[in-house]
Amino acid sequence: MIDVNAHLHTPYSFSAFSSVDEALDKAAAEGVKVVGINDFYSMDGYAAWKEGCAARGLFPLLGIEFISLNAEDQAAGLRVNDPNNPGRTYISGKGLAFPVRLAGEEARLLASVRACSNEQCREMCAKLNEWLKAEGKNVVLDFEQIKERLTCGLVRERHLAKALRLALCPDTPDPAKVENELRSKLLKAGGAAFVPESPEAFLPMDTVRHIIEAAGGIPTYPFLGDDAKGHFTDFEADLQQAADTLVRRGFHSVEFITTRNTTAVLEQYAGYLEDEGFIVTFGSEHNTPAMEPVRLRTRDAGELSDKLKAINYRGACAVAAHQAGLDSVDAGDELIQKTLEL
Repeated sequence: MIDVNAHLHTPYSFSAFSSVDEALDKAAAEGVKVVGINDFYSMDGYAAWKEGCAARGLFPLLGIEFISLNAEDQAAGLRVNDPNNPGRTYISGKGLAFPVRLAGEEARLLASVRACSNEQCREMCAKLNEWLKAEGKNVVLDFEQIKERLTCGLVRERHLAKALRLALCPDTPDPAKVENELRSKLLKAGGAAFVPESPEAFLPMDTVRHIIEAAGGIPTYPFLGDDAKGHFTDFEADLQQAADTLVRRGFHSVEFITTRNTTAVLEQYAGYLEDEGFIVTFGSEHNTPAMEPVRLRTRDAGELSDKLKAINYRGACAVAAHQAGLDSVDAGDELIQKTLEL
């Protein structure tokens, strides 16, 4: 069975990888043949991703990720796939067109969300400098330098944590741990440099779905699934109801970040959703400083079961077919197989 990782972040948002090449080199070394770029608010990495895949004999999937807001769920206090913020909902797009064809109002909205993210981080950077001064640290963070040296144009709070770590303790043996601690203590709610996100940073769910469709993609709901204590969010606890609601909201594709879930739960949820007609794909994200394997595994197993690998590959074939303008999973399979033979 061909190994697939359909959700990988790159430096075009924030990533454990220092470059697209590093991500693809690691995928190739681990035998993962179908790989999906899936950055927050960005399609800027598509050209490099496709070129890098072609050079390594990999098949590229093109995705994007948003954080949206569903007012109905927020009003009901319903936790969807953000366990801490009712109504806030992560949404991915799969199989987007390349060359990028987003224009008009949809392009303006995407640019606005990116601008909101950068402005929030600019304000947090200023507050970090206030904190550094109060702590007597002879360090000043320059937002524009952070943007230029550590990002590909989109600044996230993890970039600020990385910049602060580089300034305060560049030689730490565990940079991921230090960056996570700095982010948690200083940049999250209650921290000295916390700045709440602007309401404009969260587009309505329907708007995000329209943007993804306008870009040629498949709107996709990322399931959070079971947490370490076996708990589910309000929205996801009743699987049949969640599936029905997603269809009503125009979603026919779902995904899972497999290390979050046990094999049993992932097989139950993914299998049920595929039987209900959803496209189902899996990924690893790699959107934290920690470097983990690209080859997928669950929370309680070193690799995916054969059942899960088959579900993931069928989902990748469906996305590949959509991306290429083909009309069936079988056609997507043929395209992937042909590409990997070259």
